Amino acid sequence: MNKNLFLSLITLFITGMMSAQTADEIVNKYLENIGGKDKLEAIKSLHIQASTKAQGMDLPIEFYMTKDGKQLITAEIQGKKFVQVAFDGNTAWHTNFMNMKNEKMDNEATENLKRNSAGEFITPFLNYKGKGYKVEFLGKEEIEGTETYKIKLTQKPELKDGKEIPNESFYYFDTENYVPVVVETIITDGPMKGAKFQQIFSDYQEVDGVYFPFSTMNKFNGQTGQEVKLTKIEINPEIDNSIFEFKETSDK
Repeated sequence: MNKNLFLSLITLFITGMMSAQTADEIVNKYLENIGGKDKLEAIKSLHIQASTKAQGMDLPIEFYMTKDGKQLITAEIQGKKFVQVAFDGNTAWHTNFMNMKNEKMDNEATENLKRNSAGEFITPFLNYKGKGYKVEFLGKEEIEGTETYKIKLTQKPELKDGKEIPNESFYYFDTENYVPVVVETIITDGPMKGAKFQQIFSDYQEVDGVYFPFSTMNKFNGQTGQEVKLTKIEINPEIDNSIFEFKETSDK
Protein backbone atom coordinates (compact mmCIF):
# COMPACT_ATOMS: atom_id res chain seq x y z
CA MET A 1 0.00 0.00 0.00
CA ASN A 2 1.20 3.49 -0.79
CA LYS A 3 2.75 4.95 2.39
CA ASN A 4 1.00 8.32 2.08
CA LEU A 5 -2.36 6.62 1.49
CA PHE A 6 -1.77 4.41 4.55
CA LEU A 7 -0.94 7.43 6.73
CA SER A 8 -4.02 9.25 5.43
CA LEU A 9 -6.26 6.31 6.31
CA ILE A 10 -4.74 6.09 9.80
CA THR A 11 -5.26 9.84 10.30
CA LEU A 12 -8.89 9.59 9.19
CA PHE A 13 -9.46 6.63 11.51
CA ILE A 14 -7.94 8.38 14.52
CA THR A 15 -9.81 11.62 13.77
CA GLY A 16 -13.07 9.68 13.52
CA MET A 17 -12.42 7.91 16.83
CA MET A 18 -11.59 11.19 18.57
CA SER A 19 -14.72 12.83 17.16
CA ALA A 20 -16.95 9.96 18.30
CA GLN A 21 -15.33 9.89 21.73
CA THR A 22 -15.71 13.64 22.14
CA ALA A 23 -19.36 13.48 21.12
CA ASP A 24 -20.03 10.77 23.70
CA GLU A 25 -18.19 12.72 26.37
CA ILE A 26 -20.35 15.79 25.72
CA VAL A 27 -23.57 13.75 25.67
CA ASN A 28 -22.67 11.88 28.84
CA LYS A 29 -21.74 15.09 30.65
CA TYR A 30 -25.06 16.63 29.53
CA LEU A 31 -27.09 13.65 30.81
CA GLU A 32 -25.18 13.72 34.11
CA ASN A 33 -25.72 17.47 34.57
CA ILE A 34 -29.48 17.37 34.00
CA GLY A 35 -30.03 14.60 36.52
CA GLY A 36 -28.22 11.43 35.54
CA LYS A 37 -29.24 8.44 33.45
CA ASP A 38 -30.94 6.59 36.34
CA LYS A 39 -33.30 9.47 37.13
CA LEU A 40 -34.00 10.11 33.47
CA GLU A 41 -34.75 6.43 32.83
CA ALA A 42 -37.15 6.40 35.79
CA ILE A 43 -39.38 9.05 34.16
CA LYS A 44 -42.38 7.33 32.57
CA SER A 45 -44.66 10.31 31.97
CA LEU A 46 -44.78 14.11 32.06
CA HIS A 47 -47.49 16.73 32.46
CA ILE A 48 -46.32 20.23 31.52
CA GLN A 49 -48.21 23.50 31.79
CA ALA A 50 -46.96 26.48 29.79
CA SER A 51 -48.02 29.68 28.12
CA THR A 52 -47.14 31.89 25.19
CA LYS A 53 -48.33 35.30 24.00
CA ALA A 54 -50.24 36.28 20.88
CA GLN A 55 -51.52 39.79 20.23
CA GLY A 56 -50.81 40.67 23.84
CA MET A 57 -52.84 37.79 25.24
CA ASP A 58 -51.54 34.91 27.35
CA LEU A 59 -52.35 31.59 25.69
CA PRO A 60 -52.27 28.49 27.91
CA ILE A 61 -50.60 25.34 26.54
CA GLU A 62 -50.64 21.89 28.10
CA PHE A 63 -48.50 18.84 27.31
CA TYR A 64 -49.00 15.19 28.27
CA MET A 65 -46.27 12.75 27.25
CA THR A 66 -45.38 9.14 28.00
CA LYS A 67 -42.17 7.18 27.61
CA ASP A 68 -43.69 4.92 24.94
CA GLY A 69 -44.34 7.90 22.67
CA LYS A 70 -47.92 8.87 23.41
CA GLN A 71 -48.51 12.62 23.48
CA LEU A 72 -51.19 15.27 23.69
CA ILE A 73 -50.61 19.00 23.20
CA THR A 74 -53.53 21.36 23.74
CA ALA A 75 -53.82 25.13 23.50
CA GLU A 76 -56.52 27.62 24.38
CA ILE A 77 -57.39 30.74 22.37
CA GLN A 78 -60.26 33.05 23.30
CA GLY A 79 -61.76 30.41 25.54
CA LYS A 80 -61.56 27.69 22.88
CA LYS A 81 -59.44 24.69 23.83
CA PHE A 82 -58.18 22.58 20.96
CA VAL A 83 -55.73 19.78 20.27
CA GLN A 84 -52.58 20.79 18.41
CA VAL A 85 -51.14 17.27 18.27
CA ALA A 86 -52.28 13.96 19.73
CA PHE A 87 -50.81 10.48 19.24
CA ASP A 88 -51.85 7.25 20.95
CA GLY A 89 -49.11 5.10 19.45
CA ASN A 90 -51.08 4.25 16.33
CA THR A 91 -53.25 7.21 15.36
CA ALA A 92 -52.18 10.86 15.11
CA TRP A 93 -54.82 13.59 15.12
CA HIS A 94 -55.51 17.24 15.87
CA THR A 95 -58.35 19.75 16.05
CA ASN A 96 -59.12 21.84 12.98
CA PHE A 97 -59.34 25.31 14.57
CA MET A 98 -61.56 26.62 11.76
CA ASN A 99 -64.43 24.24 12.52
CA MET A 100 -63.24 22.87 15.89
CA LYS A 101 -63.58 19.30 14.66
CA ASN A 102 -61.09 16.54 15.43
CA GLU A 103 -59.30 15.22 12.33
CA LYS A 104 -56.88 12.38 11.79
CA MET A 105 -53.48 13.35 10.41
CA ASP A 106 -52.25 11.89 7.13
CA ASN A 107 -50.33 8.62 6.94
CA GLU A 108 -46.92 10.27 6.65
CA ALA A 109 -47.37 12.47 9.74
CA THR A 110 -48.53 9.40 11.66
CA GLU A 111 -45.60 7.28 10.46
CA ASN A 112 -43.09 9.99 11.42
CA LEU A 113 -44.51 10.08 14.95
CA LYS A 114 -44.26 6.30 15.14
CA ARG A 115 -40.62 6.46 14.13
CA ASN A 116 -39.36 9.09 16.55
CA SER A 117 -41.90 10.16 19.18
CA ALA A 118 -40.77 7.64 21.82
CA GLY A 119 -37.11 8.38 21.10
CA GLU A 120 -37.59 12.09 21.74
CA PHE A 121 -39.15 11.66 25.19
CA ILE A 122 -37.16 13.73 27.74
CA THR A 123 -34.16 13.87 25.39
CA PRO A 124 -33.22 12.01 22.20
CA PHE A 125 -29.67 11.63 23.56
CA LEU A 126 -30.67 9.18 26.31
CA ASN A 127 -29.54 5.73 25.07
CA TYR A 128 -29.32 7.23 21.60
CA LYS A 129 -27.38 4.29 20.13
CA GLY A 130 -30.09 1.85 21.16
CA LYS A 131 -32.61 4.03 19.33
CA GLY A 132 -30.58 3.82 16.14
CA TYR A 133 -29.52 7.47 16.34
CA LYS A 134 -26.08 8.88 15.58
CA VAL A 135 -24.19 11.83 17.06
CA GLU A 136 -21.19 13.66 15.61
CA PHE A 137 -19.00 16.32 17.20
CA LEU A 138 -18.51 19.23 14.77
CA GLY A 139 -16.26 21.43 16.90
CA LYS A 140 -16.76 24.60 18.90
CA GLU A 141 -18.89 27.51 17.73
CA GLU A 142 -20.13 30.75 19.24
CA ILE A 143 -23.89 31.08 18.98
CA GLU A 144 -26.20 33.59 20.63
CA GLY A 145 -23.09 35.03 22.32
CA THR A 146 -22.21 31.73 24.00
CA GLU A 147 -19.28 29.39 23.30
CA THR A 148 -20.74 25.99 22.47
CA TYR A 149 -19.96 22.46 21.40
CA LYS A 150 -21.80 21.72 18.15
CA ILE A 151 -23.30 18.23 17.93
CA LYS A 152 -25.08 16.83 14.89
CA LEU A 153 -27.90 14.43 15.77
CA THR A 154 -29.20 12.05 13.11
CA GLN A 155 -32.46 10.29 13.95
CA LYS A 156 -34.57 7.82 11.96
CA PRO A 157 -35.36 9.16 8.48
CA GLU A 158 -38.68 10.96 7.99
CA LEU A 159 -41.15 10.49 5.16
CA LYS A 160 -41.92 13.39 2.84
CA ASP A 161 -44.03 12.86 -0.28
CA GLY A 162 -43.52 9.11 -0.07
CA LYS A 163 -39.73 9.31 0.14
CA GLU A 164 -37.38 9.01 3.09
CA ILE A 165 -35.34 12.13 3.82
CA PRO A 166 -32.57 12.65 6.42
CA ASN A 167 -33.75 13.68 9.88
CA GLU A 168 -30.90 15.85 11.13
CA SER A 169 -30.62 18.53 13.76
CA PHE A 170 -27.77 20.50 15.31
CA TYR A 171 -27.46 20.95 19.05
CA TYR A 172 -25.28 23.64 20.58
CA PHE A 173 -24.16 22.73 24.11
CA ASP A 174 -22.92 25.43 26.47
CA THR A 175 -19.23 24.59 27.08
CA GLU A 176 -19.55 25.52 30.76
CA ASN A 177 -22.73 23.69 31.77
CA TYR A 178 -23.02 21.11 28.97
CA VAL A 179 -26.71 21.82 28.34
CA PRO A 180 -28.29 22.71 24.96
CA VAL A 181 -28.78 26.43 24.46
CA VAL A 182 -29.85 26.20 20.81
CA VAL A 183 -31.29 23.45 18.59
CA GLU A 184 -31.25 24.12 14.86
CA THR A 185 -33.09 22.36 12.02
CA ILE A 186 -34.07 23.09 8.43
CA ILE A 187 -37.80 23.06 7.68
CA THR A 188 -38.49 20.46 5.00
CA ASP A 189 -42.03 21.25 3.87
CA GLY A 190 -44.79 23.86 3.84
CA PRO A 191 -44.53 27.58 3.07
CA MET A 192 -41.40 27.87 5.26
CA LYS A 193 -39.56 25.04 3.47
CA GLY A 194 -35.80 25.64 3.49
CA ALA A 195 -35.93 28.10 6.39
CA LYS A 196 -33.60 27.74 9.36
CA PHE A 197 -35.59 27.02 12.51
CA GLN A 198 -33.94 27.57 15.89
CA GLN A 199 -35.14 26.83 19.40
CA ILE A 200 -33.28 28.80 22.05
CA PHE A 201 -33.37 27.26 25.54
CA SER A 202 -32.81 29.12 28.81
CA ASP A 203 -33.91 29.35 32.44
CA TYR A 204 -33.00 25.78 33.38
CA GLN A 205 -34.76 24.80 36.60
CA GLU A 206 -34.72 21.68 38.76
CA VAL A 207 -37.83 19.54 39.18
CA ASP A 208 -37.50 16.47 41.41
CA GLY A 209 -33.77 16.25 40.70
CA VAL A 210 -34.03 16.75 36.92
CA TYR A 211 -33.27 20.00 35.07
CA PHE A 212 -35.55 21.34 32.34
CA PRO A 213 -35.36 24.56 30.28
CA PHE A 214 -38.35 26.65 31.36
CA SER A 215 -38.06 29.09 28.46
CA THR A 216 -37.97 28.34 24.72
CA MET A 217 -37.70 31.08 22.10
CA ASN A 218 -38.34 30.14 18.47
CA LYS A 219 -36.59 31.82 15.54
CA PHE A 220 -37.09 31.48 11.78
CA ASN A 221 -34.12 32.57 9.67
CA GLY A 222 -32.89 34.64 12.60
CA GLN A 223 -36.20 36.44 13.12
CA THR A 224 -37.55 36.14 16.66
CA GLY A 225 -40.85 34.33 16.94
CA GLN A 226 -42.87 33.08 19.87
CA GLU A 227 -41.53 32.38 23.32
CA VAL A 228 -43.00 29.52 25.33
CA LYS A 229 -42.59 29.67 29.11
CA LEU A 230 -43.18 26.63 31.28
CA THR A 231 -45.07 27.24 34.50
CA LYS A 232 -45.28 23.74 35.98
CA ILE A 233 -43.85 20.27 35.35
CA GLU A 234 -45.14 17.08 36.96
CA ILE A 235 -42.96 13.98 36.72
CA ASN A 236 -44.68 10.58 36.60
CA PRO A 237 -48.27 11.78 37.07
CA GLU A 238 -51.04 9.25 36.59
CA ILE A 239 -52.37 9.72 33.05
CA ASP A 240 -55.51 8.15 31.63
CA ASN A 241 -54.41 6.79 28.23
CA SER A 242 -57.84 7.54 26.79
CA ILE A 243 -56.88 11.22 26.50
CA PHE A 244 -54.54 10.33 23.61
CA GLU A 245 -57.18 8.45 21.62
CA PHE A 246 -58.98 9.96 18.64
CA LYS A 247 -62.57 10.95 19.33
CA GLU A 248 -65.17 11.95 16.78
CA THR A 249 -66.41 15.51 17.35
CA SER A 250 -70.09 15.87 18.15
CA ASP A 251 -72.07 18.21 15.91
CA LYS A 252 -74.10 19.38 18.89
